[in-house]
Amino acid sequence: MKPISRISVLAVVVMTTSAALAADWPQWRGPKRDGKSEEKGLLKQWPEGGPKLLWQVKDAGSGYSTPAVVRDRLYLLGSKGTDEEFVQARAVADGKVLWTTPIGKVGNPQQQPNYPGARSTTTVDGDVLYALGSDGDLACIEAASGKVKWAKNLRKDFGGSPGTWAYAESPLVDGDKLVVTPGGAQATIVALKKDGGDVVWKSAVPGGDNAGYASVIPIETAGKKQYVQFLEKGLVGVDAETGKFLWRYEATAKGSPANIPTPVARDGLVYSATNMGGAGLVKLTAAGDGVKAEQVYFEKKLPTAIGGSVVIGDNMYGTTGTAMMCVDFATGKVKWSDRGIGAGAVLYADGLLFVHGERGEVALVEATPEAYREKGRFTPPDAPNVGQPKAWAYPVVANGRLYLRDADSVWCYDVRDPNAVN
Repeated sequence: MKPISRISVLAVVVMTTSAALAADWPQWRGPKRDGKSEEKGLLKQWPEGGPKLLWQVKDAGSGYSTPAVVRDRLYLLGSKGTDEEFVQARAVADGKVLWTTPIGKVGNPQQQPNYPGARSTTTVDGDVLYALGSDGDLACIEAASGKVKWAKNLRKDFGGSPGTWAYAESPLVDGDKLVVTPGGAQATIVALKKDGGDVVWKSAVPGGDNAGYASVIPIETAGKKQYVQFLEKGLVGVDAETGKFLWRYEATAKGSPANIPTPVARDGLVYSATNMGGAGLVKLTAAGDGVKAEQVYFEKKLPTAIGGSVVIGDNMYGTTGTAMMCVDFATGKVKWSDRGIGAGAVLYADGLLFVHGERGEVALVEATPEAYREKGRFTPPDAPNVGQPKAWAYPVVANGRLYLRDADSVWCYDVRDPNAVN
């Protein structure tokens, strides 16, 4: 038998490591910020009562932070009262706390309606993570130890201006840059050097919008790499290299007190939505040195819920306040609508839609434009009282596990198909 070379062994190790990394969920809405996972081999049907519960913790702190999961660790934000907001690392194996690092106070604690608490998802990048507290405390933290490497405050350092419900954005790492949205007239959006926090550029968006509650997404279209963000007064795009303001679209923000869902983009098209404003799609094209945003459609009765939407092929899946929908992304044509479990947060993996309903229920739905096909639903045990606030935290699928968060509780379920051939 021919001996195996060191190069062959190394290749196998590299391939194995890459595969493991591909199943992580290192930031808001997954590896590409689009609510989609490349993971395979998941259960296609849940048993009655839901998949196997591996563990539950009830001491995660208050808030709506979605977990980030990388290798054997889970990271999330929580808060105690209004005087302490913290970042926490837990073991994926059993949910036990590995370290806790306070980063500041809870922002705007007298907000009305009153939903104070941690909101952002951490962004894990190599051996560090970046976290933004609801009061604007931005920290770079060692993932292994919880030690803060550097910190800034969006209000104090950039004249930041959040909305009524404080900061909710999850920081974006793009190459060597860290991008966040202080809001306000001085530095509506900023790019920092991720290694030390020095300013790369400040973008003073015309109008000086307050920060909204969505997170920046990077796109490349109309001949430019852009950062797209949903601010208080509308959807905007800025040049990724310089921060230069490029375009604005306001229809979906009109009449909306809270612009929450992160925009969805594909092939030069960008979708934004709010519960009270409506849903709209714009097409971005080059216009001289700038970019033109032309409305393709605007409708009130399309996915607009806080839980966002995902685009799979030509179709978009999301929820309204009362139903789940499948919509042709480019035209807005509704292919089906079903009550399902009502409004919820949606992610896609392995041909399936995982929906965490605002009332606390969880559903598995086949991702098909043909019809609504539910493949199981359950309610996590010992869930906090459902009412106001609601179960707003997004679900996460990572390495064969489904993670759910509602207030101070986190659940971990095994959703792997033991019979799947990978």
